[in-house]
Amino acid sequence: MKTLVTYMTQTGNTQKIAEAIFDGITDEKDIKDINDISSFEGYDLVFVGFPVLQFNIPENVSKFVSENVAGKNIAFFMTHGVPEGFEAIKSWTGSTKDIAASGNLLGTFDCQGKVAQPIIERLEKSDDPEMQAFAKMAAAAPNKPDETSFQKAKEFAKEIQAKVQ
Repeated sequence: MKTLVTYMTQTGNTQKIAEAIFDGITDEKDIKDINDISSFEGYDLVFVGFPVLQFNIPENVSKFVSENVAGKNIAFFMTHGVPEGFEAIKSWTGSTKDIAASGNLLGTFDCQGKVAQPIIERLEKSDDPEMQAFAKMAAAAPNKPDETSFQKAKEFAKEIQAKVQ
């Protein structure tokens, strides 16, 4: 079985999780930035990672996956600025079902990542109390993802891989 781990990253958080997932895979594997691939052809299993941007899947990732997922085993991983278990995460992970509709969605993984300081500052200045609260959550995790996140990502990779074998 051949596995691809592909990702989009802005601050490096998602790349770090991609590397942890890659380390957890025991079969033949490749790891590539999503901008460096043209399709999922030749892979039996694909992990796709991205940062949650403005509470959504980045448009380029969504479009690429939708166009290439047909008949593929796929799993998603994402990084975001809120603590794991935050209620809104369910809608973010739920939207992966839509873009993977023509494939075989095996699971999703998410973890908190460090948010860039300019974004935190912009959120703090917002008139919206929800955005201000989000800024506090993001600022409280300057060292995420951490070793616990990496270990959970490796375990996720093993669980997903076992579903395909």
